[in-house]
Amino acid sequence: MFTKKEIISILVITLILGFTISLVKSVEIFLYACLMVFLILIINIISKKITAFYFEAKTESKIWEIERYGFLGVFTKGSIHPSREFKKPFAAGAFFPFVITILSLGYVTWMAPLTFDVKPRDYRAVKRHGYYSFSEMTEMHIGIIAAVGVITSLFFAVIGYLLGFTEFARLSIFFAFFSMLPFSELDGNKIYFGSFVLWSFLAALTLIGLGYAFLLV
Repeated sequence: MFTKKEIISILVITLILGFTISLVKSVEIFLYACLMVFLILIINIISKKITAFYFEAKTESKIWEIERYGFLGVFTKGSIHPSREFKKPFAAGAFFPFVITILSLGYVTWMAPLTFDVKPRDYRAVKRHGYYSFSEMTEMHIGIIAAVGVITSLFFAVIGYLLGFTEFARLSIFFAFFSMLPFSELDGNKIYFGSFVLWSFLAALTLIGLGYAFLLV
């Protein structure tokens, strides 16, 4: 179910976020912070894999990277300049947790370090669409997979709160909120282009959750 690359990405991000959280709270909670982050990531990833399986596809998570900067077709000085690519992909998922945590003085932790790719299984065209039908995943399918991940994170945030694990609940809400940003390859961008109505509903839901997250102590 998990590839070697996925496992490495999950472990690296777990250590980074665990260190960031413990740096703000207390170094003594490093292992506890890592455990919370690991559970949040695993729950989200597994929910996406299960949903993708329904669509006869598979997902593979990876550290969020930004490959280009600027906006395509920006008009400056009488000419149009395309976006430019970094020489090497910028590992935003590993870098942003430190920046956001420092800028917010520890009140907010960036919890959208991973993105995912979707690949249809070989038999998808035959089983679901017939021999001569288009077998690629649609934006709606990909959006639904990403949306299930966000909904699952919010659901387990509620469960964690009811069981008394308020910090787990808070981090799960942050995870859902930052994942919903319609930017780059984040889940929110996939949901936005898959269904604007679905994105709007989940965005409102995560904003409500975010309001409660700041009240959790």
